[in-house]
Amino acid sequence: MNQNKWMSVLENLLLPLADKLNNNRYLTALRDGFMVALPLIIFGSIFVVIANFPFLDRVLSEEAYAAYQNALGPASAATLSIMGLFVIIGIGYKLTEHYGLEGIYGGVVSLAAFLIMTPQVLENVTGVIPTSVLGAEGLFLGIFTSFIASELYRFFVRKNWVIKMPAGVPDAVSRSFSALIPIALTLSVFLIVRIFFSYTPFETAQNFIYTVIQQPLTVLGSGLPATIVAVLLVQFFWFFGLHGQIIVNSVFDPIWFALNDQNLKAFQAGEELPNIITKQFIDTFLVGMGGSGMTLAVIVLIFLIGRSRQIKELGKLGAPPGLFNVNEPIIFGLPIIMNPLVLIPWLLAPVVVTIITYAAMSIGLVPKPAGVIVPWTTPIGLSGFLATGNSWQGAVMQIFNLFVVMAIWWPFLKILDKQYYEREKGDSSSSQAAQKAAVRD
Repeated sequence: MNQNKWMSVLENLLLPLADKLNNNRYLTALRDGFMVALPLIIFGSIFVVIANFPFLDRVLSEEAYAAYQNALGPASAATLSIMGLFVIIGIGYKLTEHYGLEGIYGGVVSLAAFLIMTPQVLENVTGVIPTSVLGAEGLFLGIFTSFIASELYRFFVRKNWVIKMPAGVPDAVSRSFSALIPIALTLSVFLIVRIFFSYTPFETAQNFIYTVIQQPLTVLGSGLPATIVAVLLVQFFWFFGLHGQIIVNSVFDPIWFALNDQNLKAFQAGEELPNIITKQFIDTFLVGMGGSGMTLAVIVLIFLIGRSRQIKELGKLGAPPGLFNVNEPIIFGLPIIMNPLVLIPWLLAPVVVTIITYAAMSIGLVPKPAGVIVPWTTPIGLSGFLATGNSWQGAVMQIFNLFVVMAIWWPFLKILDKQYYEREKGDSSSSQAAQKAAVRD
């Protein structure tokens, strides 16, 4: 099969799938729901880092250090530890808004439905909701609840089962009464479902979702093979001009965030971290090295071996945003999209780095991600340090990976640069010949 035919087959297979995923209203709402929660998650993560800053436990007395951590604790407890609540509101809001209805009612009915389905018992004390189920642990139930609650709310509104207030009633009051019956019917459905589960061996919907769906998916998503598949899909979609990170993260984020939350709890408790693959593993050791495909290494190579004017100018243009993991100038300017010359390093480098980093963490050379969410724009070195619980090994791992990616890209960028350089020389020779001919005439 020749190169063009192979590219055509890949395009025909991947583009329709990517288009469907990108335009799926549920995946879009899921993605946007996480974006609603992201500022709060990052805020909480920052204070986890500050509360566990290295060497403070040696500088301060035991009592002072405990008081210091207790003072900063509410910052993460009120945001990161209950991130599921914010994601649920975001999903319900965005999905309801997608249907042209008032998003706020979709958000609150999703939250209320989730709370109805959540056990309110802690160690035989009723009326208490464990914060663990409000975080990533309850995220899968929250996602399903948000989707179903938003759809039920939309169904009842479309059926026009609403209270219509007379003219002259303030608009805010009228909207509240219009939402009353759809919300009441939606929550009644979830109350019936809760009662139903109380008569099953699972006892709660939370246990059912965790046993049947969340636990198997989490085990699958925490493994190296599934991670490699996810990484390859990101690269494939980007190669065809589609935002692979958004498409793939829509599916994997609930799994990676759940794994992240497990590590965070262990880190805060001073216990051994259970997972290598987490949300921060992906964002720090892959995306956090210049963006998808770790193109910061390509920029460094451009300054080292670039001869063509096009490549050199691209390096100057791409370097400032590349330091903060924004790599669209490289993806579209090199270009990477639909460029068969760079397909091999584009696919290979992230897979190699994933395997190397996973192996290094497995044998204890580098600490596992601590569960804190580091902003994706954090530069290389600093992000590795913060993501691994303020460990210098995390920063070194990123720098080592940068050299690995450079080694993989070197021959392919050399060929591409040579092509551009020879083309520019040819254009320059043609221009000079044309000028001499014009002078003679």
